Amino acid sequence: MTGFSRAKEDRPTPPEVYNWRVYMASLVVSMGVLAYGYDSAFIGTTITQKSFMRDFGLDVMTKSQQNEVSSNLTSIYSAGGFFGALFMFFSLELLGRRMTVILSDAIFIVGAILCTVPTHQLGMIYAGRLLTGLGVGGIAAVSPIYISEIAPPAIRGRLTGFFESFYQVGAVIGFWINYGITHNVDTTDSIAWRVPMAVQLIPAGLLALMIPVLKESPTWLIKQNREEEACKVYGYLRNLPVDHQYIAEDVAFVKKQIETERSIISGGKPNFSSFLKDATKEALSKGMWNRFALVFIMFMWQAWSGAAAINYYSPTIFKSIGLTDVTLWTGIYGIIKAAGSIIFYTFFIDSFGRKWPWIISSISCALCQYYLAAYIAIGAPKAGVVQSPSTVAGGKAATAFIMIFGAAWSFGANGLPWIISAEIFPSSLRSISGPFAGMSVWLWTFIVTKALPEMFTAMGYGVYIFFATCLLAASVYAFFFIHETKGLRVDQMDELFGYKKEVPPSSFAAGEKEQDLTSVSEEDKQRDTKFNSHHDESV
Repeated sequence: MTGFSRAKEDRPTPPEVYNWRVYMASLVVSMGVLAYGYDSAFIGTTITQKSFMRDFGLDVMTKSQQNEVSSNLTSIYSAGGFFGALFMFFSLELLGRRMTVILSDAIFIVGAILCTVPTHQLGMIYAGRLLTGLGVGGIAAVSPIYISEIAPPAIRGRLTGFFESFYQVGAVIGFWINYGITHNVDTTDSIAWRVPMAVQLIPAGLLALMIPVLKESPTWLIKQNREEEACKVYGYLRNLPVDHQYIAEDVAFVKKQIETERSIISGGKPNFSSFLKDATKEALSKGMWNRFALVFIMFMWQAWSGAAAINYYSPTIFKSIGLTDVTLWTGIYGIIKAAGSIIFYTFFIDSFGRKWPWIISSISCALCQYYLAAYIAIGAPKAGVVQSPSTVAGGKAATAFIMIFGAAWSFGANGLPWIISAEIFPSSLRSISGPFAGMSVWLWTFIVTKALPEMFTAMGYGVYIFFATCLLAASVYAFFFIHETKGLRVDQMDELFGYKKEVPPSSFAAGEKEQDLTSVSEEDKQRDTKFNSHHDESV
């Protein structure tokens, strides 16, 4: 890869490190996120198909009862995602990252099967939605931290960005499958809902088939005192001999950090019964609690960005300017978001960084929403109603701003919280930070989804003013509190966030030289100090 798409290297790096193996592992673990994105997009249209309503008795229900079923199918999936992220903490800590991926994928596959095979049993659909939610909740918790742990720092953003890119691609696939079925299949045939349900099995099945490609996270192996295995995994992923100096440095950075953390929180005697107590103590310490607060607030800004409001009202705008195939334009909007994510996270994330893309994206999206608010307030577009020429012209501009919103949103708070949350925590807390990030996104998504219909009823076009103002507030927050983390190792993150550690001499293993643990030259240390001096001290 060319240098422009990489961050500044944390130390001299052999070119072999940037090889296909680490890319393949990141792509494979992101395959589960494809199912996550697909599930977020296909269900709304699928459950409104005539055949689904007939097969599960919704056609004889009142409108209120139909809305309740629809809400339940959405909320039970969200609840599954929340608790899937929560429960995977135990697997992440005890069984490792790879086994957590396997468990999450297996749960998802069972859920997808339950969604596909019923004939008239609505309860099986509920059970399937719950299990698919549990599965994607676990996948969302483990995927970013796994990639962050195996990635060379200079391309960590790109590899972790596969998470967001695959999510957007999954959402686009979900939309276009429903689009194709609606336009080419008899919607009274059960295949109209059964095929979209079954498609869930494709990305999950591909992930299952590719599991042999995944190696266990070397960070987790070192935590389990399996250093020899960790060296072999690093050798495989870095495409270097196991005894190479770069491998020794990778192991040394992680090992020193783990030794230091254990000496501070548990006297060097780690065990799972005391892990929660020790981890809580560390999480609440100076320089660490602010990272958890940052993750929670980042996902809050993500949820209150107005992206859901754009999805809610864009069909009305499309219809008001005479676009007859509204679903087609909605699909084009999805393609723009997916393409923007793929381009930015593949080529620019590690050169442009995290902070300024967030700020630029938020301001751009805010301006788009301010225009939409003004257009709706003045033009009052209504679907199926003949509009004046000026209103149609304004609607065309509104459509352009919706597309600009999709492009700008693709490189901002839409995906950056996942990347930042995956890279800023030490190994001792990643079994907590990954589920915490997943729980945060599910919580805020649930809140906004529930609030949005009432907000539109009460505020009308004011909803876009509200969300645009939230985006401006998010840009101010990013300026002051989101540090630039591209290319930094975790030990450098500690300094960035103000985490001070006193390392007792006893924390080093008997007979082991401190130089071997650090494996960092004085020149590297000076470069790190100079690099970090350009950052703020703490959140």
